[in-house]
Amino acid sequence: MTAYFASTALLPDGAARDVRIDIIDGRFAAIDTGGPSTGALLLPGVVLPGFANGHSHAFHRALRGRTHADGGTFWTWRERMYALAAHLDPDTYLRLARATYAEMALAGITAVGEFHYLHHAPDGRPYAEPNVMGEALRAAAREAGIRLTLLDACYLAGGLDATGHRPLDPVQRRFADTDVDHWALRSSTIEDDANTRNGVAVHSVRAVPEEALGRVAEAAEGRPLHVHLSEQLGENTATQEFYRRTPTHLLADAGVLTERTTAVHGTHLTVSDIATISDHHVTVCFCPTTERDLADGIGPARELADAGVALALGSDQHAVIDPFEEARGLEAHERLRSHERGRFTPAQLLTALTRHDALGWPDAGRIEVGQRADLVAVRTDTVRTAGAAPDQLVHAATAGDVDTVLVDGRTVVSGGAHVLGDVGRLLTDAIEDAWQRP
Repeated sequence: MTAYFASTALLPDGAARDVRIDIIDGRFAAIDTGGPSTGALLLPGVVLPGFANGHSHAFHRALRGRTHADGGTFWTWRERMYALAAHLDPDTYLRLARATYAEMALAGITAVGEFHYLHHAPDGRPYAEPNVMGEALRAAAREAGIRLTLLDACYLAGGLDATGHRPLDPVQRRFADTDVDHWALRSSTIEDDANTRNGVAVHSVRAVPEEALGRVAEAAEGRPLHVHLSEQLGENTATQEFYRRTPTHLLADAGVLTERTTAVHGTHLTVSDIATISDHHVTVCFCPTTERDLADGIGPARELADAGVALALGSDQHAVIDPFEEARGLEAHERLRSHERGRFTPAQLLTALTRHDALGWPDAGRIEVGQRADLVAVRTDTVRTAGAAPDQLVHAATAGDVDTVLVDGRTVVSGGAHVLGDVGRLLTDAIEDAWQRP
């Protein structure tokens, strides 16, 4: 057993003082308020449950600070993303993902949902080991010390317009399998382990034709299923013109929307879409820093929450890896839309930050007996956090204020340093190598 003592911890029923936390075999064994600190390791500041990053494309981290010179839109940004994807191989993917996941750990993230579509060699031919790129992600997460939900994405078409689905562009070939059955066979060979949950994903209704959606839903039985949904108005328009339905209704008709589904972005939803998402008990994952970086728009977060929809948060393309900033973004965007403050309470924002169940980890995200022992200690004596009320820390702290992170009871970050060492150097080397590869 290992014991920790926090002067303040955010427990399921709110902030508590003088909390002793006993951990056995990676689980919380006892949590006592007013308990003795004798023999316990002291945690600084305020202790929170570990954060869940609901949506990640690890390789996009190499795009940070490289896409802003010429303006444009999501669609022009995507060209730069394609250029990066063409450079990556299993080795560079492993190194880049490991450094990115280590950066996440430094920010308090203890589990990540990796929306994985970089499957094959650049010319589209499968590697000798068909899932070697996914295995690189699994190894990266293990080495970085965080749990991984690998969401293997079905990607079959090059896009969608009023005339139907377009053929794959050459730069998209490494994302795509021959057909949905080949995708299902390849993804079915990936197994769970102690650190990984394996799920599936529909890349989007642009990339997966209607006739394949049901097959993906079947393959997802019992596993998390994620999908990019209505991120762009162009996607909505094309789907309406060709399928005579919104993307949400297309997915619902195909059986993709269930209580195990997470819809990512949901930026441009109709009133009927919101009702359908609620009726099917779908979670919606907002990625505020990406949605504003790509000029996507501001999604209807409050309307979804009012309809009973569970909300999660993700860092997506990693323009920033800072869970506090994602949470503040959710609230700030709502303030800009509504001209009102307090659209989400700090407690509600913390719930969105710890939505591990959307990643297939229902036994994480709360500091209570029996849960996975994930902890994040946030300093309260920095120039950003000094004076902040513990239960409002989400509105003051940044990733740079995280001092200690435990994942399944293991110390991954201590004193603001990761067990792998200089993460900045790991990122610099991995990103430079990724761009220099032919």
